[in-house]
Amino acid sequence: MQSKDLLQIAQEFGNPIYVYDAERIILQYQRLEKAFAKVERLRINYAVKALSNISILKLLKNQGSGLDTVSIQEVRLGLHAGFTPERIIYTPNGVSFEELEEAAHLGVQINIDNLSVLEHFGSKYPSIPVCIRINPHVMAGGNANISVGHIDSKFGISVHQMPHILRIVQNTGMHINGIHMHTGSDILDIEVFLYAAEILFDAAKNFTELDFLDFGSGFKVPYKKDDIETDVEELGKKLTKRFNAFEKEYGRDLTLAFEPGKFLVSEAGYFLAKVNVVKQTTSTVFAGIDSGFNHLIRPMLYGSQHEISNISNPKGKERFYSVVGYICETDTFANNRRISEIKENDILCFKNAGAYCYSMASNYNSRFRPAEILWINNKAIVIRKQETMDDLLHNQILYEDLKN
Repeated sequence: MQSKDLLQIAQEFGNPIYVYDAERIILQYQRLEKAFAKVERLRINYAVKALSNISILKLLKNQGSGLDTVSIQEVRLGLHAGFTPERIIYTPNGVSFEELEEAAHLGVQINIDNLSVLEHFGSKYPSIPVCIRINPHVMAGGNANISVGHIDSKFGISVHQMPHILRIVQNTGMHINGIHMHTGSDILDIEVFLYAAEILFDAAKNFTELDFLDFGSGFKVPYKKDDIETDVEELGKKLTKRFNAFEKEYGRDLTLAFEPGKFLVSEAGYFLAKVNVVKQTTSTVFAGIDSGFNHLIRPMLYGSQHEISNISNPKGKERFYSVVGYICETDTFANNRRISEIKENDILCFKNAGAYCYSMASNYNSRFRPAEILWINNKAIVIRKQETMDDLLHNQILYEDLKN
């Protein structure tokens, strides 16, 4: 997409607003397919939590994607978008057993990461195939907040608890049809990922009727100029060779599965916000926008960096700004960032706004969540309307008997 397209969208549909480039999502999907083209059975399950709009789900379905879901609501969103149950894997953490049962009754692939839940489910539903999520005790990402394969993680069953897993499987007679791991986001070193993959291969040897091995995802995307990203092409070469060798050794056809979220949608997303005020203090120039962490919380929550550009004045002289929001909290998007000179009513564009941005938005300060736009075939299509006061009041009940 070009800046003129984004400016036109802001003018036509208002702001703040999220915009997603369909072509970029498709290209990322095809890039991953190409990297693993020599794997005979490849399944890409898009991680719904990254961006759950049903039009995005349908776009990926049309590319042949499956879904990775973490809640019963995400399962139902996937079904609503047209996915068949067998194309959905459900990988919850800490949910009620009743929710797990509901997912099983819907017919989706169950993935369990807790010994007690595994035993309970296997005892009650031994004929329903189950995948097991292993914690390999490997931290492949660079941020402890988004790395989930380390020893202190709440996710997965420790690989060192394999004897317990095997005892439960033997006692219940349950059918294990998949082994899964997810080391976390922002994988910097593919050799660490490959090391974790060896742990998964070793775990898989304990089961004789597997249909698939799920290697998770967490591929890093560049968030700024010259930023490091996961070399998926190199990973594809090395993991394909190892997977195909293991498949022959295992003696049974296996599917190699991934569950990318950020990798597919992050770079396709743009968040547009209007500058309300430019405020000079004794030490800082603030650019205050018509948004806050109610719309984009990642910089405040993770310390993540989103490139910010002034698309209203792209060739202006650069100055240092701290970009802040209108929430009655400290909601700083960027400190002392070099941006083309900003004036009131300019439109700022936040890049890499496709993953974990709208999906983590809220109504804090009773603000409306913004609209979402899909840019496809050089057209801007509304795929979610901006909220209104009716949306804010929906489900609230005014207690009429309160005395003044």
